[in-house]
Amino acid sequence: MKTVSLALLAAVMATSLALGAPKEEKTKLTKWKITGQLEEACSCNAACPCWFDSKPTRATCGGNQVLFIQKGNYGNVKLDGLAVANYAQSPENQTMMDSFGKWNFSTNYIDEKASPEQRKALEAIAAAVLPSNNGSKNFKTVYVPITRKIEGKDHIITIGNVATFTGHLVEGGLGGSSKITNPPGADPLHHQYAQGKTTKMTYNDSDQNWDWTDTNYMLGTFTLDSDQYAKFAAGLAQKMAKKEKTESAEKK
Repeated sequence: MKTVSLALLAAVMATSLALGAPKEEKTKLTKWKITGQLEEACSCNAACPCWFDSKPTRATCGGNQVLFIQKGNYGNVKLDGLAVANYAQSPENQTMMDSFGKWNFSTNYIDEKASPEQRKALEAIAAAVLPSNNGSKNFKTVYVPITRKIEGKDHIITIGNVATFTGHLVEGGLGGSSKITNPPGADPLHHQYAQGKTTKMTYNDSDQNWDWTDTNYMLGTFTLDSDQYAKFAAGLAQKMAKKEKTESAEKK
């Protein structure tokens, strides 16, 4: 990961934990924890090279991250059974990591059935876990139904009336599912995921009109909390400092 990526991500993770906090909690960071499944797909060929700091297989990488929360809380706000998603796209001929903060767009989708208090909580967690407004200045938040249906090996995810994708896992060479662990771009959400392919992926929002087949699909499970992301941010900051020190020494 290049220096600019570490700097951006460190700043993002260090500051985003407090974003979206309810007014009465502005003076302190709210503790949160969520457990569930990650559904993810993009326009790249499987497996997505973006997680290895390589350029996408198309001119851009357009994709999503959808979190289905089985159990969770933000302070005293319960989040069981809710979902949150992000759709984004990188600039042409640039890696996702190096272009972070300058993506073509980034749109968050918040579960429509969440109460006003739960919506604020989901927005705050999304600010820490998903690219959100840190990925692009062209950012917006939309409240829509987010659903998932599992039919055999197919996972069918629908985001309001603007997006849908169907994904299935691919079998590993020695049987079982094919898994990727700790890729170079890994964060706590992507420490490990099962690899798959889409059957179909469409998206019609944010000035986009995607209609792809046989592209990258990922399925993961997660247990994430605010302390974990604070530690992750501190680790990134240390890597950044070490890298800057090394580069400075090499220039002398």
